[in-house]
Amino acid sequence: FEVAVLASITAVNSQKMLLGRQDAREDLAKEVKDILQSKNLTEGRRKELSKELEGFTRLFDRFLSDKGPSINWDKIEPLPEGAIRAYDSLPLSGDEATIKLQLQKLVIVKLNGGLGTSMGCTGPKSLIAVRGENTFLDLTVQQIELLNNKYGVDVPLLLMDSFNTDEDTKKILRKYHALNVRIETFNQSCYPRISRESLMPISNDPDEMSAWYPPGHGDFYEAFYNSGLLKKFLDEGREYVFISNIDNLGATIDNSILNHVLSQPTDKPCEFVAEVTDKTRADVKGGTLIQYEGKLRLLEIAQVERDHVDEFTSVNKFKIFNTNNLWINMKAINRLAEQKAFNLEIIRNEKTTDSGHRVIQLETAAAAAIKHFEGAVGINVPRRRFLPVKMTSDLLLVMSNLYHLQNGALSMSPKRQFPGVPLVKLGQDRFKKVKDFLRRFANIPDLLLLDHLTVSGDVTFGKNVVLKGTVIIIAHHGERIDIPAGSVLENKIVSGNLRIVDH
Repeated sequence: FEVAVLASITAVNSQKMLLGRQDAREDLAKEVKDILQSKNLTEGRRKELSKELEGFTRLFDRFLSDKGPSINWDKIEPLPEGAIRAYDSLPLSGDEATIKLQLQKLVIVKLNGGLGTSMGCTGPKSLIAVRGENTFLDLTVQQIELLNNKYGVDVPLLLMDSFNTDEDTKKILRKYHALNVRIETFNQSCYPRISRESLMPISNDPDEMSAWYPPGHGDFYEAFYNSGLLKKFLDEGREYVFISNIDNLGATIDNSILNHVLSQPTDKPCEFVAEVTDKTRADVKGGTLIQYEGKLRLLEIAQVERDHVDEFTSVNKFKIFNTNNLWINMKAINRLAEQKAFNLEIIRNEKTTDSGHRVIQLETAAAAAIKHFEGAVGINVPRRRFLPVKMTSDLLLVMSNLYHLQNGALSMSPKRQFPGVPLVKLGQDRFKKVKDFLRRFANIPDLLLLDHLTVSGDVTFGKNVVLKGTVIIIAHHGERIDIPAGSVLENKIVSGNLRIVDH
């Protein structure tokens, strides 16, 4: 009897859930119709927004249908042989004529949708100066111009902007008009934020930008297809896109990887390459590649149940992580987009807006598409190809003498006596914003022999300071520490008050 009652209750609850989902779908359809009927929309924007909302509706429908984690931990299989290729095993790129032919088949895509808010800046993150007066975008343009000039080619740069970055980016692009680089832009989609309670858009006004969001870089495929640029580049004879985050200063064009994807037999194409690299203590939360249901898949920490997080973050089981440097066949993107076959795992991002709305943003990751492509592999690349600048602690490293800058590319100084970069932790209360960070250094210290730096509190650095080994500097509340010019700190802990003033 009890079993029958439980079964009946379960059936009733399931029916309620199905009805609730159907109601939500119908309610969303009404909201979408209202949005598209807004009088403020031009016909061109109405057409664009209609395509974007079609994509959002598919994502929302999958969100409603999700019944739990997309990965069953017990079904994760060992990576098969050949799933991850060693970078050193790749054949060397060919002669100059071969490289020239291969470069003509390439499009460079930089993900340029992010703002500099994590570093206390307004506007696009790509416009933050990271080396002298050079911004992320400056360095990217310099790299591609060098390549175009050296080989006599026309490798285009394509920026995927968001509605947050598009206007400011287009203004700054004017300064590159005289350079030998063709730059084009397109916008990723604009999706409505939905209420955590009602699951409906918090506003149906397309001009109320705080109610909208760019849905992560997994939107690249549909946005690229909808922009018309995919067809344009295919018509030019281009075959592959190389995608990377614009704040990854290590993501330069690599002729060996390009040669690898272009030299595969036509009956066994390599449609997708994800660059991975070895995990360090700083990367334990990064996504990794797994074999799952016979396919190579991306596994992000958001997909991992709490009981398995320690195992996920351990380097014993998952030794590599995804750099988000991706090489993808454009004909395959076109095929999958036409089939509406992209079915990327949903990342549920909960936020509270400035106006106090508790919202959900449905997002996806570009590398999650690896499961849809034929012949997909990971290539385990050297660490130098992953040099992201997410916080001012990263900025300190790339501005220092640890790196040399040449033709827009950073390389580790040969004077660095051991591999790897130092682990740097700067207190967010004083160092988070770029302008505050810069005020605290008379110039950037010598970091060639540094292993670990922790700085907390009201700390400033004089000129020509040298940091070696492990250095910890802690100024407690009400204290101030000024590191004198010319100081050499090696394996030191500095705390309390330290201030030297002119007599």
